[in-house]
Amino acid sequence: MTLSGQGARAGGMESNRPLAPLTWLRCGGPAEMFFQPKDLEDLRATLAGLDPATPVFPLGLGSNLIVRDGGIRGLVIRLGRGFNGIAFEDGRAILGAAVPDAQAAKRAAAAGLDLTFLRTIPGSIGGAARMNAGCYGAYLADHFLEAEAVTRQGEVVTLSPADMGFAYRHTGLPPDMVITRVTLAAEQGDPDALAAKMEEQVKKRDASQPTKDRTAGSTFRNPAGFSSTGRADDTHELKAWKLIDEAGMRGAALGAAQMSQMHSNFLVNTGGATAADLEGLGELVRKKVWEFHGIELVWEVQRVGETLAGTPENN
Repeated sequence: MTLSGQGARAGGMESNRPLAPLTWLRCGGPAEMFFQPKDLEDLRATLAGLDPATPVFPLGLGSNLIVRDGGIRGLVIRLGRGFNGIAFEDGRAILGAAVPDAQAAKRAAAAGLDLTFLRTIPGSIGGAARMNAGCYGAYLADHFLEAEAVTRQGEVVTLSPADMGFAYRHTGLPPDMVITRVTLAAEQGDPDALAAKMEEQVKKRDASQPTKDRTAGSTFRNPAGFSSTGRADDTHELKAWKLIDEAGMRGAALGAAQMSQMHSNFLVNTGGATAADLEGLGELVRKKVWEFHGIELVWEVQRVGETLAGTPENN
């Protein structure tokens, strides 16, 4: 069995590559080194030959990420067309890590397989696996069979569910391990019914979330430890948006960063916000929620890189 979408262009190394255009929030500094491998062997060989002291950061679609204004030291790796294969076999979806979540859901539905929970999750399959993405009560861990990955030392490994260490919005993987392919189990379904289900999900998302703004998805994890179930009886007591509302931070702003008026757990770049603006506003929200509720919000958005000189550190 082979994956479709192979035969990418040759990989190449760049210095000081701007990263802001590669993130949904459109902010942040450059990558000291930037590499887009052409295929698995290109990735493996590059990591194996890299100075062991050089840090490595795998970058997905930049949908759940704040790159700080000083940029990222070391090597940033972004998988491209050599890792966007999609295949279906015996109720399994074999997905390249660069495949967008929405595309995976739509292609699976057309093949009569239900991965509809992925339809409204921003980002790529590799990122979804790394953070155990979920929506409407379903999580990637619920479907996960195995993943292929490359270690910092350039070794190709196969990861089991136990190896992943799945938790709410988290896995136990080393941050410099690069997921290259994910295999998911999916139940059979009628393609037309699955398409209709996804269309309804998109309508519901667009009615409640600022999908036309520059955001990075949900900013903070729900303290309850689960995402929306989509059920009418879903409890909201420990949803991050509700805690933010009650702390008076819906619509709060810092520079050009704002907590969305539409959904208060979405951090928005209203135009020209720096990473320091966005992260600083997030930290202010965390402070206010702690003062009001005694609950510490945990970042769901990943924050990476170096601050500029004179900018306060946020840990």
